[in-house]
Amino acid sequence: MGRQLKGLLYFFIMDLRYSLMIFWTILLGILVISLAFAYFLTGVEGDTNFVFFLNIPMYVYAGIVGYLTVRDFVPFSIKMGATRKNMFIAIGIFFFLISVFKSLLGAVVQELVEAFNAFAGIDIFTFLHFAHLLENNWYTRMLIDTAMIFFFFMVMLLIRLLLHRFGLLGAGSVLGVLAVLLLLAVARGWIFDFFRELFAAFEIVIFYQVFGIGLILYLISFIFIKRIEVK
Repeated sequence: MGRQLKGLLYFFIMDLRYSLMIFWTILLGILVISLAFAYFLTGVEGDTNFVFFLNIPMYVYAGIVGYLTVRDFVPFSIKMGATRKNMFIAIGIFFFLISVFKSLLGAVVQELVEAFNAFAGIDIFTFLHFAHLLENNWYTRMLIDTAMIFFFFMVMLLIRLLLHRFGLLGAGSVLGVLAVLLLLAVARGWIFDFFRELFAAFEIVIFYQVFGIGLILYLISFIFIKRIEVK
């Protein structure tokens, strides 16, 4: 069991390393270009201000990887003889480690850029993050990003498992019911009341809850993984 888990984790990491390199190359390239513009426009009269979201692309990337896992990692792992139980455990460990790694790297990049901006006198470049609503420091950002990345991993993993198990019609029916419930909540005003109360008492515990929801989705995914068939 231990060797198989190590083998699965090694396969996951080796298979994903190129897309991670491409993702960070593009993201950091955009960041450098934005900083260059901000540097040359610093001191120019006007209301010019650069706002950069470092975390949102990481959440999107997590969702894409979570979705593609069922198509790329799972069938190959089964063909190589991996048990469903080991594959389930490996997916959980892998997603958690990637969540921590990406959130740590994002926190380091933001700290370095902010230090550079202070040194270069760039005052028109700003990072936006959920942490601005709480305590904006590197470990708060890391905690929030870890929870959110892991959550998006699991949401898209479960959606793809539904598609794999029940097909487009079955998964579409489930998502359709959820969409109807969401529209009903909007029509009744429940969703607006929920977000109003959420932001009125916005605390770090919310992201612990988000991570907890991600764990629940992860446990639910085992129901589908243990019955998955390679098509």
